[in-house]
Amino acid sequence: MSEHRHGEYKVLGGKLVVADLDVLEGRLANVSISGDFFLEPDEALADINAALNGLSAEASHAEYSAAISAGLAADVVLFGFSADAVAVAVRRALAKATGWLDHHWQVIGPQALPIHLNVALDEVLARRVGEGKRPPALRLWDWDEPSVVIGSFQSVRNEVDPDGAERHGVTVVRRITGGGAMFMEHGNAITYSLYLPQTLVDGLSFEASYSFLDAWAMAALKKVGVEAFYQPLNDIATPEGKIGGAAQKRLASGSMLHHVTMSYDIDADKMTDVLRIGKEKISDKGISSATKRVDPLRRQTGLSRTEIITTMMDTFKDRYGAVEAGVSEEEMAAAKELAATKFATDEWLNRVP
Repeated sequence: MSEHRHGEYKVLGGKLVVADLDVLEGRLANVSISGDFFLEPDEALADINAALNGLSAEASHAEYSAAISAGLAADVVLFGFSADAVAVAVRRALAKATGWLDHHWQVIGPQALPIHLNVALDEVLARRVGEGKRPPALRLWDWDEPSVVIGSFQSVRNEVDPDGAERHGVTVVRRITGGGAMFMEHGNAITYSLYLPQTLVDGLSFEASYSFLDAWAMAALKKVGVEAFYQPLNDIATPEGKIGGAAQKRLASGSMLHHVTMSYDIDADKMTDVLRIGKEKISDKGISSATKRVDPLRRQTGLSRTEIITTMMDTFKDRYGAVEAGVSEEEMAAAKELAATKFATDEWLNRVP
């Protein structure tokens, strides 16, 4: 007995691709690809359908895309879509890939927490999504103590000046995602985390997934007068300079953590007193001074940090039908335990000395 499936995918900046198909004994059958794209010659649409018919319903995105490409003549031209886009629509039809609106999103507003607890919550909430114990969510961070949050693979001694950290009372903690160090004083940055299933980025390269997951944030920044864009791989910038960066961690449970820190009103002199920002990193950005690497949002917008955060939360809610929620008592308890047994330990902090 066959099972009919339907999936849709809107290409970023492109056209809608729709996949209708049956699954018969574990294989694709009666595949029909449609949409508002353009394709030359017309007969190539039948070739796309033929390339997919008979493939396993458990095939990967890459396998579907490769089969489509192999089934098309060299002179076929696809306008507004691609073999990858068709593969995403097929995977969505099979419930292997999802869109934003396939999920019931939550927005967790800022709550001042110790920095160890913030990074622990990231791991706990991401794992809960993968375990099916909570819906995906956006969480805005808040904190009181001055902190440096280093990337999972960074060296403590190479990134942090211990004398500067002691002088300014800075707490240093290691997170589970890669990327660079974040200097965070109370009120000087805007940090958010997304906890989501990996099905949302199915078919996207690592690089493409960054800008895809932050498209709503770029729209929110535009509302407050900031024209932000991505600089590969994970820097967020404006014509005035860099404002922040993103990092990710994909978990074996099928969920992932994506988070971003943007500078709001950073003290660049203090930052360079605490962080060891090397000449190699500065030269890579094509600038002469570390103090010029960031251009805070306060100067660019003239708005309070709270106003910007409110705009971001409202934009996310409007786009994805998200509802405001909080962290449960069980989640908070689990995060406190993880903070004490992992993130606040010297063993974790110095795992890369």
